[in-house]
Amino acid sequence: MSECVAQPQVDPAEDQRKINARMAQVKHKICVLSGKGGVGKSTVAVNLATSLAEAGKKVGLLDVDIHGPSIPTMLGLGTAPLISNADSVDPIYAGNLKVMSVGFLCQNEDEAFIWRGPMKMGVIKQFLGDVEWGELDYLIIDCPPGTGDEPLSLCQLIEEPTGAVIVTTPQQVAAVDVRKSLTFCGKLSMPVLGIVENMSGFACPKCGEVVNIFQSGGGEKMANDFGVPFLGKLPIDPAIGKACDAGLPFIQSHAATETAHQLRDIIKPLLELK
Repeated sequence: MSECVAQPQVDPAEDQRKINARMAQVKHKICVLSGKGGVGKSTVAVNLATSLAEAGKKVGLLDVDIHGPSIPTMLGLGTAPLISNADSVDPIYAGNLKVMSVGFLCQNEDEAFIWRGPMKMGVIKQFLGDVEWGELDYLIIDCPPGTGDEPLSLCQLIEEPTGAVIVTTPQQVAAVDVRKSLTFCGKLSMPVLGIVENMSGFACPKCGEVVNIFQSGGGEKMANDFGVPFLGKLPIDPAIGKACDAGLPFIQSHAATETAHQLRDIIKPLLELK
């Protein structure tokens, strides 16, 4: 596989100045985190951002899941070409949502991002400092799973993120890893805006009844244990997977469903941020 190359910036002070200037135009910077892959973090991030935009807010969605950038597929953007200006890069639009993803850096969706830490740091700096985000009410940042280089770099570069939304699934094997994200936020003094329990039961596509094929309540218990808000539960809904594959945000394509109503309930505390 060929390697996609992004050149890291060479002047840290200038990089930080540019980032500070860009981020000063963004009212709320929210990181979507999870200590474990496969919990639906990117799906939650896409639908949170879309819900906020539907509520009339100016919203950006930044995908820095470098080794698994799924946001372009979920929004039907594919490998959209980036437009570079003299000192900035234009985001890609999905409706009225401004989007940037590492997935836009390669022409071929099968390309591998074979980057060490400095290269990752360089592209994160570019996404924060060079992208023409403009004035935003919310910048939703889809972080890779875990507590490594990328989420750490983001939180340090943004300096004062509004907080984090933590995504988990209800079973213990996921909760054990996701709890580490809460510890991560504590060590960085980053507020936890709340926990979302994804895949909490199975929503029957015929009758709508939710059946707990996994145990339920792991995310709520975690929130109680750490003294942080619990934002709500989302069931396994076959329509969500179909919407993601089709490049259609579920909250729009299935707006009248119970799951979509639950997603709107989840964003209510985020809409109340001052």
